[in-house]
Amino acid sequence: MISYILRRLLWAVPVLWIVATLTFFIMHLVPGGPFDREKKLPPEIKANVEAKYHLDQPIHRQYLLYLKGLIQGDLGPSYKYLGRTVNDVIGDTLPVSIQLGLLALGIAILFGLIAGMISSVTAHTLWDRISMFFATAGISTPNFVLGALLVYLLSHRYKIFPPALWEGLPHVVLPAITLGLAPAAYIARLTRSSILETNRQDYVRTARSKGLSEGAILFRHILKNAVSPVVTILGPLTAALVTGSFVVEFIFSIPGMGKFFITAVTNRDYPLIMGVTLIYAVLIVIANLLVDIFYTMIDPRVRLE
Repeated sequence: MISYILRRLLWAVPVLWIVATLTFFIMHLVPGGPFDREKKLPPEIKANVEAKYHLDQPIHRQYLLYLKGLIQGDLGPSYKYLGRTVNDVIGDTLPVSIQLGLLALGIAILFGLIAGMISSVTAHTLWDRISMFFATAGISTPNFVLGALLVYLLSHRYKIFPPALWEGLPHVVLPAITLGLAPAAYIARLTRSSILETNRQDYVRTARSKGLSEGAILFRHILKNAVSPVVTILGPLTAALVTGSFVVEFIFSIPGMGKFFITAVTNRDYPLIMGVTLIYAVLIVIANLLVDIFYTMIDPRVRLE
């Protein structure tokens, strides 16, 4: 397993290089520059600022300087937040997004698996139709609608949880639920269809003919094979959740990375955009590696080659 992990990490290097390269050139192909929005900036000062950030140099020279910084672990300075580097911004915001994302992921997995199992056991009944209706509604409802509804009901009307900010555990509940319900609904639908498909396999019929209870068949034989599709989506889902959601972070005034990423796009803060994109790629690589390792635990037939 150690050799497999090392090979995957080595293969991650060219993948991250391709992501960094594509992001760099896409940013520089966009018409205009990061300081063109400052219309009141005198031309002399604008030229000095561009020289400070090496924007006056040829594109290949800027690219080489960018790669040199990446090798040294330096993502560059932020154009918008003066005196702060991209490393500083990500270092301050990523832990917040990770905490929120992991809580949302836990909610998604817990409620998604439970709802999917109950729905599959009661397939084609009224409960199944009701649960799948709410699952479809959860997937279709935008985050800003769900977040606003939760704030109105659980904060303003019944005053159970605080409406915003990031100052302790009570402040985490509403944004975590808002961010986790849509993935939970998707996992519920996926779990239901996977269990129903697995339930038709020959080895399940054999286990049932031996007189095993439905609970034993579900947990010993069906569930271990049925969760494989759910595990497959956990890699990109984890990376998406832990890098933050701009809408959720904006609604609840959370100082996470998603909020800074959107403002970076608006402000054309190229280093911050490239830095957040690279962090997202790193998280996808790590999450997919962990998913592959977890596969061997739930399915003995899978071997890491």
